Amino acid sequence: MSDVAAFDRRDFIRGAAAVAFAGGAYALVGEKGDDMLWQLDPNKCTQCGRCTTHCVLPHSAVKCLNQFNICGYCDLCFGYLQPGSRDRDTGAENQLCPTAAIKRTFIEDPYYEYIIDEDRCIGCAKCVKACLVFGNASFYLQIRQDICINCNECSIAKACPSDSFSKVPASTPYIYLTGGIETTRTAVPSADAAPPQTTLGPKDHAPA
Repeated sequence: MSDVAAFDRRDFIRGAAAVAFAGGAYALVGEKGDDMLWQLDPNKCTQCGRCTTHCVLPHSAVKCLNQFNICGYCDLCFGYLQPGSRDRDTGAENQLCPTAAIKRTFIEDPYYEYIIDEDRCIGCAKCVKACLVFGNASFYLQIRQDICINCNECSIAKACPSDSFSKVPASTPYIYLTGGIETTRTAVPSADAAPPQTTLGPKDHAPA
């Protein structure tokens, strides 16, 4: 047997083994080969406030969202108003949010719509905690995937006392309180044609 023939035969065997290995890996990963992204489970979140302070970004990638099929559109919204507020209006002194990130808009008597201005939201979860204790618990936190840089080790996840963070497939990057994305859509005529929390995707791709 010549050296050339032996070399060709060994190369063929190695190549076949590599193909078999790649095929097995492909089967394990799946057809789409989804990347995995960090996300937090709102049903485990304890509103500890660490999402604000532990993200490596200048402004946390964790934002508050409002799930409209749960929201009561309340006039007296404890997620919006400071405890003991003298007036139910948009005055800064009446707002619970430290950055005025919640937009309150009159819809029809007695309903008000609450939309999060995510550019102002710092993920402190004060509104989430108040809505959970005194309201319908429609506010919740999620990592905005158009902001997150998807660190190998998420510093917020490491600091989270309730182990709320885990990796999820890129094809399903958000964890809703109930159901799927359709449950986040406003149930009454919205004051905003495309509030960002109804898309849970890049804001510049929000539907008209």
